[in-house]
Parts: sequence; C-alpha cells; structure tokens
Amino acid sequence: MDDNGNGGTVGHGRVVVGTDGSDNAMKAVLWAAREAAVRHRPLVVVYGTQIIIDVSREVLDKAMARVEKEYPEVPVTPLLNRATAAESLVETAGDDDLLVVGSRGLGGFNALLLGSVGLRVAARSRVPVVVVRGTGDEAERPGAPVVAAVRNDGDRAALYFAAEAAKLRVAPLHVVSACQFLQNVGSTATVVDDVNQVARGERETTSRLVAPVREDYAGLDIIEETVPATSAAGTLVEMSGRAALLVMGARRPRNRIGSPLGHVTHTLLQHSACPVTVIPRV
Repeated sequence: MDDNGNGGTVGHGRVVVGTDGSDNAMKAVLWAAREAAVRHRPLVVVYGTQIIIDVSREVLDKAMARVEKEYPEVPVTPLLNRATAAESLVETAGDDDLLVVGSRGLGGFNALLLGSVGLRVAARSRVPVVVVRGTGDEAERPGAPVVAAVRNDGDRAALYFAAEAAKLRVAPLHVVSACQFLQNVGSTATVVDDVNQVARGERETTSRLVAPVREDYAGLDIIEETVPATSAAGTLVEMSGRAALLVMGARRPRNRIGSPLGHVTHTLLQHSACPVTVIPRV
C-alpha cells in the first residue's frame, strides 16, 4: 500500500493546524508537527481571526519557533486568515491535506473550543480531521495501538488511514466493530432471535473489510474484534485510554437537529482520551 492507495486519505499534501496561543493549541501544533515529520509533509500553522491585531503575529511566531526548535526537519509556514477559525481551517485545507485542531483554547482563535470550532471543522471538512484530545502522553506509549472503529464499506477509507498511521508508528492496528452490532441487538436480533448470529455476521463483515488491508500491509499486526457492549461510544472512549490514535468515519446524519455529526462521533470528540481522526465517508 503506497501513499496513493485505497480511500484517498493518505497523500502527499500538507498538515494544516490551527492555533490561538493557548497551551492546548500548542499541544495540537506539536502533534501536527510530529505527524508532519513522520509523514514527510510540510506544516502550515493557521491563525484565524476576523480582526487583525498585533497578537496574531506573536501567536504565529511563538508556534513557528517551537516547531523549528523541536522539529527542524519539518518545513513550516505561518498563515494569518481573516475568516473565522473553522472557516480558515476548512478553506486552507487542500484535497490531500490533513487538518489538526485542538480540543479547547482561548478566545483569540474565535474560541477554539471543541463544541464550536472542532465540531464544525469535523462536520464540514472534506479531508481527514484530527482533534487532539488526551494528555499528550499517548505519543509516549510505546506499542500503543491505533484503533479503527468500523461498521461497513463506508469506513474503508478510515480503515486504510488507520493502517497507514499504525505503520508509521510501528504499532498494531486494532479494528473494532461495535456500532452495527449494537443497533441490531434491538432490531434484527429480535427478528432472528439469535444474537450470536448477529455477532457472527459482524465478524464476517469486519473480516471482509480487513482482508485487503492485511494484503496491502503484510507486515502490520492487525487485531479484529467485535465488541458486545451496551454503548458503542462508551466502549470506544474506554479503548481510547490505551490507544495512540482513534480513527473513525464521520457520521453525518441527514436532516439531523443539533449536531451535524452522529452520536458516536460526537461523543468521542468530546470524551476521548487520545487524539481522534474523523475521516469523511463516501
């Protein structure tokens, strides 16, 4: 599997990260810089504000200096954007780019708080979005797996992104199926009166999805698991405490009132203990 492989989520674009000068934003900048280094991509640091003020340049200069000190091999470019925070990130990202945003911040980046900017970017972006959650120690967990949450063929791009991330980290890939099983427990399982049959179908679906990934990433340690849990979101949040990265396809229900993201995606972006990557579903 090369950088132009299945799903179109792994390419030769840039890593684009937003900052507002806060500690959490700096954590996201450094996460993005580390990711740019392992993927051999350039980094773009974006400050979005509708009012141009002197502090904007100071925030960008501080982020640039930190990246250049810790990741001197990464080409980094500052960008001051007159749009709102979410708009500036979505507009800046090209088709092959990876977007990175922190989980909370200050008001300088138009309140870069998850629940506003992070959720809007994840809901609108056409490219993969990483929300940097957790304490930051997940990067220091040797051997910590990359967890991919899958349900059906719509998650194929997310699965390939997760496989590439695991390969770059020299870590195992843990493929988890929970959502469809849990949905079926209350419906299909009642019809067939056989939960084991539902679970068996889930395992077969997951194995079918993973089969080409095993072929393309022959040296990668891949673990498949169907989780019989009462809450898919809760199960994945628990797994995030032992993971380096959690990857999932974006759930964007049509005609949804409130959040444009599905319940599981929304919950993980609010409560995951490690960075979460949201991949647009096709």
